[in-house]
Amino acid sequence: MNQNMDMSNASKPSDYERAEELKSFDDTKAGVKGLVDSGIVKIPRIFIRPADELAEEELTSHQHNFQVPVVDLDGIKDDRLQDIVDEIRVASETWGFFQVVNHGIPLTVLEEMLHGARRFHEQDLGVKKELYSRDPKRDVRFYSNSDLFQSPTANWRDTLAISTLASKQFNLSEIPEVCRDSSMAYIKSVSKLGNTLFELLSMALALKPEHLKEMGCTEGFSIACHYYASCPQPDLTLGATKHSDPSFLTIILQDQIGGLQVFHENQWVDVEPVAGGLVVNIGDFLQVISNNKFKSVDHRVVANGSVPRISAACFFTGHATGTPKLYGPIKELTSEENPPVYKDFLISEYLSLYFARAVGDKSVLHQFKL
Repeated sequence: MNQNMDMSNASKPSDYERAEELKSFDDTKAGVKGLVDSGIVKIPRIFIRPADELAEEELTSHQHNFQVPVVDLDGIKDDRLQDIVDEIRVASETWGFFQVVNHGIPLTVLEEMLHGARRFHEQDLGVKKELYSRDPKRDVRFYSNSDLFQSPTANWRDTLAISTLASKQFNLSEIPEVCRDSSMAYIKSVSKLGNTLFELLSMALALKPEHLKEMGCTEGFSIACHYYASCPQPDLTLGATKHSDPSFLTIILQDQIGGLQVFHENQWVDVEPVAGGLVVNIGDFLQVISNNKFKSVDHRVVANGSVPRISAACFFTGHATGTPKLYGPIKELTSEENPPVYKDFLISEYLSLYFARAVGDKSVLHQFKL
């Protein structure tokens, strides 16, 4: 953290016409990258974090040498299976985050996914504008800040979202041609990895390997291809506000730039990029059905002042559409000594509550506690 950060333009929302600035930014359909391309040297006030929040961070920026667990999946089909299950169980209980290596997805597929996302975000604006939308029901859309009009502070990030829910027909031609092939190859691979991880997580909960899959946890997922443009004042904003994920599981492909942080033992810990690795984090839904055994934890992305950062987050959300299905604590994980902590809920109900608020607000998990 820069000890001499310029907080002179960290104004209170009441000091300016915030609603007007938000609409003006949204109307450009150019996102954060459009601001950078215009040559700005100071970020607009809608992106600046409150002065008290910045001051508090200045005092608590010290970080101990924690490292997010890295799980090597090599040997999963033979002698190392139990060790891998144990490592994932401990990481899911204590961190809510871990990285996986030797996961079976070729490095070329990972690299092409990142290159494809970059090609989309760095192409001619006129092409991107055609996909700009705030309608979450669209299978493929480009936008900046899903909570732009709800959040007290906008994030320095643009997103290409691709939703592939199994309960409806997904049209591959809707994926932009500039990243279509790379996206489809990655979707195929990450879907397979997701199935493997849910088997390992089932075993880590002392359930049969197919348990979470049979519950429908792997049924539908969406991918958010994020572009964090270089920021002229990175100390004043965030690439992504602290939040937990409305999913069962999230798999994150990040480039080697870094910036992702997880909140662990009352401090922000960098999730250092591992070559060829993928970041995995427990989502809110898995915390619920595991009856708090596995933890869905806050994470965020800091802004970068030098180069753009690319990532692709895959959210396994289960039955979000189609026939309603109730989820709650798994019966095998509850008892008189360990009663259910949460009531049953619909995925659609949870998502509606989650996206009706600003990202970073208090988790909606508490609304489902018994």
